[in-house]
This record gives sequence, C-alpha cells and structure tokens, in this order.
Amino acid sequence: MNQTGDGVRSAGAGTRRAFLSSTLRAGAAFAAAPAIVPASALGRGGAVAPSERIVLAAIAPGGRGSYDLSVALQEADVQVVAVCDVQKSRRDAAKAAVDAKYGNADCAAFIDFRDVLARPDVDAVIMAPGDRWHTPMAILAMRAGKDVFSEKPSTMTVEEGRRLAETAARYGRIFQTGTQRLSEEKFVLADELVRTGRLGRVHTVYAHTLKFEMRTDWLPEQPVPAREEVDWDLWLGPAPWRPYNAGYLRGCGAWLNYLDFGTGVAGWCSHTVAQCQSAIGALRTSAVAYEYPGNATADGFTCRYANGVKLVLRVDGWRGTCGVRYEGDEGWVSVADGYEAPDVSSPTLLADRARIFRDYLERTRRPMNHIRDFLDGVRTRRAAIADAEVAHRTMTTSHAINASMLLGRNLTWDPVREEFPGDPEANRLRSRAVRAPWQT
Repeated sequence: MNQTGDGVRSAGAGTRRAFLSSTLRAGAAFAAAPAIVPASALGRGGAVAPSERIVLAAIAPGGRGSYDLSVALQEADVQVVAVCDVQKSRRDAAKAAVDAKYGNADCAAFIDFRDVLARPDVDAVIMAPGDRWHTPMAILAMRAGKDVFSEKPSTMTVEEGRRLAETAARYGRIFQTGTQRLSEEKFVLADELVRTGRLGRVHTVYAHTLKFEMRTDWLPEQPVPAREEVDWDLWLGPAPWRPYNAGYLRGCGAWLNYLDFGTGVAGWCSHTVAQCQSAIGALRTSAVAYEYPGNATADGFTCRYANGVKLVLRVDGWRGTCGVRYEGDEGWVSVADGYEAPDVSSPTLLADRARIFRDYLERTRRPMNHIRDFLDGVRTRRAAIADAEVAHRTMTTSHAINASMLLGRNLTWDPVREEFPGDPEANRLRSRAVRAPWQT
C-alpha cells in the first residue's frame, strides 16, 4: 500500500522528455511480451497486486505471536517484510517461516523493534511481546504511523490504557487487541443470545480465571548471554531492572506470575472479561463495584456494573478454557475453547442458530477472523472490533480486580472519572513506574 514518488519531479524539461520517451519505448516492449509478467503481480487469478498489499512486520513473533504471524501469512493481500525479536531462536524461526511462505530469503530480521518502526514501507505491525511491552510498543508504533495488532493483555495499568486510547485517536491509527473470541462464531452466538433477548433479562455472567501467583521476588542472577542471542535490556524494556535468568524466557508462563513483568489476575481476565462485557453491552465502560472474595486465587470474585449485571470469576467447573457463562431469567448459555457449539439451557435457544449468525454478519459486516478484521480496518479505516478504547475499558475492569486482590478489600470505581473515589491507596495502583527511556 505504500507508494513512492516517480523521482523525476526536479528534472529539467529535456530530461523529462527523454525519460518519457524511454519509458514509452520500454512500455511497448513490455506489452509485446506479456508472458514474462507473473499473474500475481497484476492481481490476477485471485492474487493481489504488490501495490495493493498491506506491508506488514511481526514484532516478538514467538509463542502466541507465531500463531498471529501464521494467520497473517495466509492472507493474500498481506506481504510480511520484516520480523523482530530480542531472542535469536524466535527471530530465526519467524524469518524462516516468512521466507518459506514466499520462497525467497527476503524477510529482514531485527533485534530492536525501533528498526522496524523506522521503515517507511511498513503499513502495520502485529506484536506479541511480554505484557510490560504492549502499550509502550503500540504507542511508539502508532506515533510512527503504523496500525497495530497487539496481543492481550493490552495494558499493564489503567493509566497506560487511557494513553493507548488517546494515542490511537490522536494519530488516527487502527488498533486491535488480541481478544480473538470476539471474532469466533461460537462466542459470538453466545453473545447474540444475550443481545437479542433470548435469555430474558441477564443478571449474572461468569468468566473463567486461573489460579495465578502474584510474585514480587526475583530469580537468581545468571551470566547474561551475548546481545545477538538475547538482548536482556530490551527484553526487560519498561520493567524494573532485574538480573538475567534464563528461566524467565521459557514461555510466558515462566514470567507471567512476576508482577514486574505480568499483570497477575488481570492477565487471564483479559481473555474472558472482554467477552462478558461484549455480551452485556459494556465494551466501552467498566464495572463499578469490586467485591474481594477473601482468597488468593480470585475464585468467586464479584464485579457489578451500573446496569445491574453481576460478573463472577470462577476457576473450576468449565468444560474448556477461557469459558464464559451468561444467566438470564429465561435461560443460560455457556461456551469455552474446545466447544463445537455453546451449551444452552434448552435446545430451542439454538434452533435458529443459522439465522442468528446470519443476522449478526449482516448487521456488523465483521469477519470471523480477528486478524482479518484488523486488516480490513487497515484497508478501509473502519475501527476494529476490539479497538483501543475497548481494550482500555475491558482491561480497566481487569486492573481493578487486580487492585482489589492486592489490597485485600472491596473497591468502588468511577468509569467516567476513571478513579477509585476517595481512595488514594487504590488510586496509586492505576499506574506503575516505567524504566527509562521507555516513558511514552
């Protein structure tokens, strides 16, 4: 999609005439030998011409990021030109995947994401770094003119989320947070049962959560590898300085329980709270009351919304992961990863499943592919389904749950002023210190 100038605007008249003459001769010769032009270059046979492709780069494409990259590579109107990761093993694997897709060795590989953002040919980035990096990296990318697909949890704090939303609005960028179940048919069907009134008045929604630790200790120091193998300073990024230990690098589960690097309970809530808020029409607000459950796992944690709906976190009792359950006066629906279709209180609720889904597609014109929804936004400038404001509001509920768990008491939240009224101790948890030079 990036276009370049013709490079002759400053030429004299004679130079322009010579240039045009040579161009016309070349064009005639080119037209006489059409067989040398690949159909894909002209956009024929279902292919997309290079000038119409979205030029994409992948930042931190390991773990979940490797899935996101694989999905993007399947899209005909995408050209991935660069990958970036602070870990050599992940960087090399991502480059190999891109080169294999295109049958060449052209994909550039970088250690520092700022080298990617400096490329004028890149339209958009998909990124899946550690939690601490999501907002700073996304803000810097949007300031650089890039649209952003960022994995969840999209923010570390309430304050970060507000800046994320303001940055997207100020620079007119398309942002999508990776709450992919907003774009999956079985979860959409469950939400639509609520929206269309088939469950009656919905009074309680349940969200799956895991038993997270929220640790503040460190792993013991080990020798730091060469920067080419692991750029430890960039891995830490905005987080407090901590000594290197290879244990942190063994997938997100290794660092996720450390509050220096992760978001505690809010990390898993980012999967399921967004879905619940979608179902009850609260994607652009947050819960107003938070009731501490008296345990260390957040099992049974209860939130209440201004519309009267109660949200309850539940660890056990799910038939799959990332589950949600909605209960109304006239029925209930439950769905999770691994389900072929939602569980319902009565088969009649899904008797017209095809029509429910068709009506949703006609009303929203959304694809059942979260990355495709983002790419459509890049192309049309239509806001993504999980845009920066949605990301901020759903994460705000998750961060307020975290604050209640850390303080061990109930909290009240004002979603308009975005503060805990009259509670300076809780309000201090709306932000974190950020290590220089990553203050954005």
